[in-house]
This record gives sequence, C-alpha cells and structure tokens, in this order.
Amino acid sequence: VKTLFNPAPAVADLDPRFYTLSDVFCCNETEAEILTGLKVHSLADATRAALLLKGKGCHVVIITLGAEGCVMLSKTEPMPKHIPTEKVKAVDTTGAGDSFVGALAFYLAYYPNLPLEEMLKRSNSIAAVSVQSAGTQSSYPYKKDLPLDLF
Repeated sequence: VKTLFNPAPAVADLDPRFYTLSDVFCCNETEAEILTGLKVHSLADATRAALLLKGKGCHVVIITLGAEGCVMLSKTEPMPKHIPTEKVKAVDTTGAGDSFVGALAFYLAYYPNLPLEEMLKRSNSIAAVSVQSAGTQSSYPYKKDLPLDLF
C-alpha cells in the first residue's frame, strides 16, 4: 500500500515515524515552516525546507506553494524540482490544498505508473480549478467538468 501523508494541521513535535513511514509527505508552506522551523516565502525557501524534511527520512517530499505550484524531491530524484501551475483568477483559495492532495491521492491510486511530476502537474491543475469557485467542497470539480487530458 502506498501512503500519502498530509500533516494538516501541522504540529512542531510531529512523531518522527510519520516522516519515515509515509511514501509521499505533502505539506503546504505554512506547515513546512512549522515542521522545519524555516521560513518558507520563496521557491528557494521551499527547497531548503524540502531538503530538511527529506533529511528527516521522507521518501518523497512535496511542498505546495499556492499560485506558485509546488516543489518536489525524492530519494530517487534528490534535486528539488519546481512544478509551476497555471495562473488563474482566484475567487476563494480555501480548500485548495485539500483539492491538490485529493487529486494526488487519486493519481497515486488509479494511475500508479504515471510519473510523479505528471501527477503533480495534474494535481496543480485541479487545485487551480477549485480556487475559481467559492467554497471548499462545493468548489471541487467533478471529473466531467475537467479536461479529458487529466485522465
């Protein structure tokens, strides 16, 4: 079983086993700050935080950055990589991270052979759709409302 862990809401004293037992460790910039003690206000900051999280034993680290997309790195791809997202006019960003993590969980489960970078691009796209409507769950798109190239 592949595990995806989102440490929300983050706590500074997170049990260290979560880092080592999660296949994919995905947090936002605020959670990364709490978990690492580093400020995360830029891509360079996110890169430093991702490296520190990897040093805690994470197999794959993803730090979401809202309108800037996300940063990823893994034991097999140790150089941090920025995955940008499309620029959209945001109406309500509440729940965007959950939309991203939910999409990523979907791709991990249903498209396990898809490269991780492609999963993240697609998850960014789905999160971008969700911020264009008000609300949290009510803003999450249905499959029928998404471009076919996401599937």
